[in-house]
Amino acid sequence: MFSTVLVANRGEIACRVIGTLRRLGIRSVAVYSDTDRRAKHVRMADVAVRIESYLDSVAILGAALRTGAAAIHPGYGFLAENADFARECAEAGIVFIGPGAEAIETMGDKIRAKNQVARHGVPVIPGVAEPGLSDEQLTEAAAGVGYPLLVKPSAGGGGKGMTIVERAGDLAAALTASRRIALAGFGDDTLFLERLVSRPRHIEVQVLADAVGTVLHLGERECSLQRRHQKIVEEAPSVLLDEAARERIGEAACEVARSVAYTGAGTVEFLVSDDAPDEFFFMEMNTRLQVEHPVTEMVTGVDLVEWQLRIAAGEPLTLDQHDIVLSGHAIEVRLYAEDPSRGFLPATGTVIAVEEPSGDGVRVDSALIDGLEVGSHYDPMLGKIIAWGSDRAQAIGRLDAALAATTVLGVHTNLEFLRALLADQEVLAGRLDTGLIERMLGGIRFRGIDDTALAAAALQLHRHRWRDGSPWHQPSGWRIGDHRANRYNFAISATESVDVFVTGSPDSTMVRIGDGTSRQARLDPIGLELDGISHTLTIAQAGESIWVSERGIACEVAVRDRVKQLADHRATLSRPAGTVSPDVRAPMPGTVVAVTASSGDAVEAGRPLLTVEAMKMEHTLLAPLAGVVTMTVHPGDLVRLDQVVARIDPHEGAHHER
Repeated sequence: MFSTVLVANRGEIACRVIGTLRRLGIRSVAVYSDTDRRAKHVRMADVAVRIESYLDSVAILGAALRTGAAAIHPGYGFLAENADFARECAEAGIVFIGPGAEAIETMGDKIRAKNQVARHGVPVIPGVAEPGLSDEQLTEAAAGVGYPLLVKPSAGGGGKGMTIVERAGDLAAALTASRRIALAGFGDDTLFLERLVSRPRHIEVQVLADAVGTVLHLGERECSLQRRHQKIVEEAPSVLLDEAARERIGEAACEVARSVAYTGAGTVEFLVSDDAPDEFFFMEMNTRLQVEHPVTEMVTGVDLVEWQLRIAAGEPLTLDQHDIVLSGHAIEVRLYAEDPSRGFLPATGTVIAVEEPSGDGVRVDSALIDGLEVGSHYDPMLGKIIAWGSDRAQAIGRLDAALAATTVLGVHTNLEFLRALLADQEVLAGRLDTGLIERMLGGIRFRGIDDTALAAAALQLHRHRWRDGSPWHQPSGWRIGDHRANRYNFAISATESVDVFVTGSPDSTMVRIGDGTSRQARLDPIGLELDGISHTLTIAQAGESIWVSERGIACEVAVRDRVKQLADHRATLSRPAGTVSPDVRAPMPGTVVAVTASSGDAVEAGRPLLTVEAMKMEHTLLAPLAGVVTMTVHPGDLVRLDQVVARIDPHEGAHHER
């Protein structure tokens, strides 16, 4: 076994790998960028080396050589599926913990992979998969594939660049967008087409293979709960498959691995129609550890990272296929830095409070720590929360309880959405497909900023001012006659605010929200008591925002001081009532990847102006009204949240209602 291993990744997967290295007594080396200087994986490792970029293979190899690392574990980042990096490791005399370069190369090219496995009798999705096809050739071939269809990049993965095309008229724009994303993300803009399978379920099989030809499968994972082709919830095993189907799809996955002389841990992904669960089609093979590997570990008891290390060190598998027994059920959710109430846009910020769950059957793989800076440069996934149960119902119940016990303040997350998803009747019944989330989104009502959050925020400010010490600064409201209430103003949406009036000391306080009635309130270290009802809350303040969390549901209550209130009021006076703002603002921090309008252009409402990318997600900004546009950014520019990126000078008399 290796004495020292370098982990060439960041975030929760780096922490996960370092945990197994520590258990096995192997010295760990972390790498970090300036942004991650204080990250959790840096603190966990025995040694840490600064690099400019996690994609810099030369720097990573140099760090391995300087620290005496005999092997490099790439996690599941870009380098994990980079055949050139695997070869560079071999040339430097360092073991790459993963399959050989040829296997990576074959399976990394989806066109080549599809043709390869088809020759070995593995069923594939009908479509057109030939290298080097132009947009014109793909358009011509699409007629034979039929609509709806899926445009897919041949390189890369994670759903990046995949586009559903419902009709022929949408194909040209889809090809342009997919090529741009594929080239930027993978350095290869080759595309192919596949027929869109109706009511598809995404089922993948975990495999392990050693250097002496033994190939095993460790059962399947159901990964059908997706949004924008990104997995959100994964579980093992799938409720769709019976034992006979499980054995067939498992053997097909092993055949895929054998076809490229695979070694190490890998995942073979299949599409299965909910209407015909006995049929499955090969999609791709991920030649690395998957994000969702913990659910397989929890139902099999096999540490996949440990076996990656052992196989890379030349050890044969000591397991037989009959040794792999699936026990109980495990389900995992991905915790993302994103704001579901704003269309799931990526969120940034500084984590100011973290509480992670524990308990029977609960596992957390996370990089969260107080003070973590969540920027726009990396993937928005913060961690994973996993639960095991003797059956699916118990696993879901434990997972929901774990989410209710989770707190992340300082950055918006999808925690509330995850709890709503687990409570959905279709999910509870196991009636899953990759389009389920999109169909159910319209029915989800997010809690938002309610009276509990407003009262807690106002009392937090009130208590802080009361503790100032000076009698002149204490917000007692004292004057001759009745005490005067202290007014605190909070934003409850982009366009609305509310006043909260507080009277009394922190131990005896009356709160009135807006035009409502006064209510007795008290804030203590464990939460808020409002009209005799106790709420267990976690409250923290960062700058002009107060964050409040209750049972996994967090909200940001923005304090609006007098200066902010006056500025917003003046902005409404500068344009006629009932019209939209002429300013186009960035909905998220990120990078401008495309500008499709020029200053001086006459545009109609709804015309695309530019595209911003952050955390592997693109967002196209549209003209809010008709007029003449002035662009304030260029391709490659970095933009802040709410930064003005374009302005529209309305045509005379063209006031468009909200």
